[in-house]
Amino acid sequence: MATFYGIGVGPGDSELMTVKAVNTLKKIDILYTPKAHNDQPSVAEKIAAPYFSEGLTIKRRRFPMVKDLKEKQASWRTIAEEIVADVKAGNNVGFITLGDASVYSTYSYLLGNIDNRITVETVAGISAYTQIAATISTPLMLDDELLEVIPATADAQKIATAIDDNDNVVMMKISANLPLVYQLLADRNLLDQAIIISNASMATQHTVKLSAVEPTEKLPYFSTLLLKKTYSF
Repeated sequence: MATFYGIGVGPGDSELMTVKAVNTLKKIDILYTPKAHNDQPSVAEKIAAPYFSEGLTIKRRRFPMVKDLKEKQASWRTIAEEIVADVKAGNNVGFITLGDASVYSTYSYLLGNIDNRITVETVAGISAYTQIAATISTPLMLDDELLEVIPATADAQKIATAIDDNDNVVMMKISANLPLVYQLLADRNLLDQAIIISNASMATQHTVKLSAVEPTEKLPYFSTLLLKKTYSF
């Protein structure tokens, strides 16, 4: 039976793709991937490329990175309809996404528009924040410690509450709101308990303590902050 596969390709290093993700890539006929600038391969495509089979059809599609929800929804619907048509024509179709397919992924929006019209299988991947913990050989949480994952683009009060109510906090998309997060942690004397890793597992990976960063500094897009209240970096 033809199937649509959502495939998490991990944080950046092609060797961090799971065996299942690699085997799934090898059996698909058509692969959908986000379109980078000038129709160049996306980061996800570059990660997965070593495992592409001969004859694979790659369809790069634009997913608008804009605040206009209607524009984004229109794009999701259009691409979802194309995917449904390809699967109904008898093709195994895949969509690749950075990290895990169920964590802040465009794949989830495509699923919402596909609406059970075709067979779907989701292949989990290593998320950026678990790789970050591995990079610095530090546990995300132990025993009865709490962990919250939150985007730095969330409301300021939600970010403050996450900091106050948890032992450990992962903040995704930190480059979009560094000044606010920096100030919230500075006010709580927690700058030494936070670390930022950019481009995790990629050749350009960079690790820096938050206390060594200027709050107005421009960070790479793929930057994540890890706060551990009981640990000084």
